[in-house]
Amino acid sequence: MEWAGAFGDLGTLIPFIVAYIAVVRMPPGGILFSFGIAMVLSGFYYRTPFPVQPMKGIGAVAATQAAQTAVITTSTVYAADLATGLIWLSLGVTGNAARVAQIVPRYVVIGIVLGLNFMLEGIQMMSSGWLIASIGLVATLLLLTNRVFPAMFLLLMFGGICAVIQSPGAIATLSFPHFRLAMPSFALGRVSWHDLLIGLTLLALPQLPLTLGNAIIAIREENNRLFPERAVTENAIAVSTGTMNLASAVLGGVPMCHGAGGMAGHVAFGARTGGAPIILGSILLLLSIGYADSIQTLLTVFPRAILGVILFLTGAQLALGSCDFSKQKGERFITLITAAFSMWNVGLAFVAGLILSLLAKRGLLRL
Repeated sequence: MEWAGAFGDLGTLIPFIVAYIAVVRMPPGGILFSFGIAMVLSGFYYRTPFPVQPMKGIGAVAATQAAQTAVITTSTVYAADLATGLIWLSLGVTGNAARVAQIVPRYVVIGIVLGLNFMLEGIQMMSSGWLIASIGLVATLLLLTNRVFPAMFLLLMFGGICAVIQSPGAIATLSFPHFRLAMPSFALGRVSWHDLLIGLTLLALPQLPLTLGNAIIAIREENNRLFPERAVTENAIAVSTGTMNLASAVLGGVPMCHGAGGMAGHVAFGARTGGAPIILGSILLLLSIGYADSIQTLLTVFPRAILGVILFLTGAQLALGSCDFSKQKGERFITLITAAFSMWNVGLAFVAGLILSLLAKRGLLRL
């Protein structure tokens, strides 16, 4: 089940990796190597299915070139990675991550964690192929608790069969993968002061509220709820986030975080220990140092609809674990408003929930 749970977060991981490779033209080797190292160390350190995910805000801006005023290049992403690492490492080491986290009420965190945005994104991805998505979803739900036939393995196998049918030419090129040993190169040598300025102001700083809400506070909440015997703190997660991003910037990776949705995905498919991220990380390391040339083709042929099924079920698992609503009407209202905003922008959801909670404490919000 740890092997099955290891692949429960692919619906978030693969689309962003594909976007970085295809749109920003980043070398796949450094990206996969950085994720692999971070996942393996995360599994050994936390000893729970503690996930490592792409930072969604930065990834979305880079993939869609939504910065408007500047072109997001490979060097810009490396610069954002460096800035993100320095910010979170300093917050964790000084203890300020926990102080910042104490400002955020639990009912705001629940709104962020609720998972509705994951389910919405999953449905949108499933709409690219409703037939195979429906078959995959129904079969997975029927086998979700089956320990003889792990649902995730069967879903990935079904996706592979669909990929062969839809893209026989691409699959033929992968039938005889060529092993070529390659290690990631030092990436920061290509970063200029201009890249650092753009990466900090347009990528790293706008990502901070999202990371604090979903990848620091929410993952602490989710981990400690599911695994109270292996509780974690905001400061430890901040140090972990900063360290892995500094390493990623050096190795040619992308900004990463510990998203609460990733843990829900791992757990939904059977993971209960740090073995799940260690397994997935080891596979990514092997691919990065030996088969980087085949990665782009492999990722682009896998059906987007099947990735949507994975993401949808991840959101459902996250929502089920976040139903402990407050008994106070005002706090429940703020939770729902935060959840609604998170379906559009999690960073703005965090800000909106925090503002509403401050208004409620001062008696300015009455329902």
